[in-house]
Amino acid sequence: MSTFQRNMSLTGEPPKTINTQQKIASFIGLAGLLVLFVALFNVDFPNKTLWLSVSLLSIAVGTIWFSRAEYLSKHEGISNNGVYFKSLSSRGFWGWMLGITLTLFYVALYWFPQYLGLVKDGDNTGVISLFDPLSKFLSGNPASQWFLYGTLYTLAILAFGIKFIWKYRHNRYEVIRTCSVMFFQLSFAFIIPEILVRLNQPYYDFKNIWPLNYELFAGYKIDEFLSAGDVGLIMIIFGILSIFVITPILTYKYGKRWYCSWVCGCGGLAETAGDPFRHLSDKRMVAWKVERWVVHSVVVFVTVMTTAVVFSYLQGNESQSISEWSGLENKTVFMSDPDGKPINERILAAQKAKASQVIFINKADSKEAPVLETTEGMNIPFHVISETENEIALTRLKNGLSASLLVDSASKEYLTINDGVETSFFDNLWISKEFFIWFVVGVLTLVFGGVMLFRREQLAKDAKYGAIGYFVVVTSILLFTYFSTPGKLFFFNAYELRQTYGFLIGAMFSGVIGVGFYPIFGSRVWCRFGCPMAAILGFQQRLFSRFRITTNGGQCISCGNCSTYCEMGIDVKAYAQKGENIVRSSCVGCGICSAVCPRGVLKLEDGPRKGRIEGNEVLLGNDVDLMEYVNGK
Repeated sequence: MSTFQRNMSLTGEPPKTINTQQKIASFIGLAGLLVLFVALFNVDFPNKTLWLSVSLLSIAVGTIWFSRAEYLSKHEGISNNGVYFKSLSSRGFWGWMLGITLTLFYVALYWFPQYLGLVKDGDNTGVISLFDPLSKFLSGNPASQWFLYGTLYTLAILAFGIKFIWKYRHNRYEVIRTCSVMFFQLSFAFIIPEILVRLNQPYYDFKNIWPLNYELFAGYKIDEFLSAGDVGLIMIIFGILSIFVITPILTYKYGKRWYCSWVCGCGGLAETAGDPFRHLSDKRMVAWKVERWVVHSVVVFVTVMTTAVVFSYLQGNESQSISEWSGLENKTVFMSDPDGKPINERILAAQKAKASQVIFINKADSKEAPVLETTEGMNIPFHVISETENEIALTRLKNGLSASLLVDSASKEYLTINDGVETSFFDNLWISKEFFIWFVVGVLTLVFGGVMLFRREQLAKDAKYGAIGYFVVVTSILLFTYFSTPGKLFFFNAYELRQTYGFLIGAMFSGVIGVGFYPIFGSRVWCRFGCPMAAILGFQQRLFSRFRITTNGGQCISCGNCSTYCEMGIDVKAYAQKGENIVRSSCVGCGICSAVCPRGVLKLEDGPRKGRIEGNEVLLGNDVDLMEYVNGK
């Protein structure tokens, strides 16, 4: 039989049906998913450990076997593999079905976990109960919807990571980068945090940096760190160093790829499980314009939210700087720091702030309680209590309940604080809210001033206007509300602001849209339009980094592979045709554009900053007088 291809279609042939090995692999993988699906209907499996192992192993084996049959039987190198002809990867019927299924899963995960089997005050049921044995093995606790999600998330990155490595095995950079993502997801994001919980330490993913980890500085999280002693202190210090030291240094040397393509779990899932959909990213100019405004607005939102949350937390950290702005009217004030400003001055300040009474908590019974040097002008009741003798009562008061406190006096009388009486505890942490506000203002001013003085020529006109607008609005609201509205920053309750951000950005954008819409909008929708970490790293990469993608315009044949497979929506071909270096804030340095280039035109480099943005346009014979151009040089 003749093997000549007689079809003259320029678009090529539709993909062939899957082979026998892939059919078997599909059956095995679907069998594993079937176990999870059946568990949704509260089927009580007799041996959950066995059935969970069978399910996860079947999914992994099926995915890896299917990939092996797909890629290892072919030569190394990139081919389109019919992505534009497959329903799943070209917004066809199965693509929409997958998108809808993923979206429904995320909706249930974030807002209706009871349908997955989560039971708050009892034994789990449904599919979550199937994960109880693994959760108890790692952390000692029953599974939650987040453990279920984390397990499946990690499994997807590992299984599809192997698929990705086989597909791009001709490119050493892609292999190493994918191994790095798999390692960080398995160890730092999945195993280590669970083991920390088992050791009665705070749950902490060391690679999840603010602002991506927007709850890092939430009040409950700070309390959790502080209660963990030295370990918690190390976590706080590492979180701060990650923002101001580690991130800027690594981004300067390697660009944002060190995080977005080598470490981040969001990028890890997009690169592995989302690889078949990378060509679906919107490459239009209007998408780029929307991307810039939306993602930087998210950065402003998370900065405002975090500032408000920390500000509210530090409300109780000002006993040495209580003023009429402290919002203490009719409140019972508790102090605990014997050092610093004299106690009588602090009591008078509380009196001026219209507090009802002041109670000093003696945290060390071995130390003498503070003695009032003078009571002149003091009309407010003042008492001293022992923290040791009143531990339970103080806990009740902090939870808004009534309690009776044993006063440290000769008569040993009790002081009762009834329900409804507002209290304010001043714990005197390392910093005050005043220092924090001025620190935020200072950092914003320093960054804004530095960019406008030394990097303004690298900013487009709309970028300059946007930066000025954001800076003026944020700092004005911050200062205005700080001086005029005690207890509330940016006119909003900090907790409500964090809830809004968590719903709109943390859940809707990063989860429902960011992953659920892989088959519709491509795999990096969240990274392009919503991730504040990517935006901050992109800002540093564009203006301060050594990273660039160099191009050799004379070798470009305009095949368009680079632009097609850029998941960040960058028209790489336009740069390559002109021989310009690619220095874009949105570029995550995944290197796929280089991997799919048939001519070796593109190369990822970390070189000197001088001349990294200026382009070398390819000269065409009729465009210029070549001799005039040469003599002009």
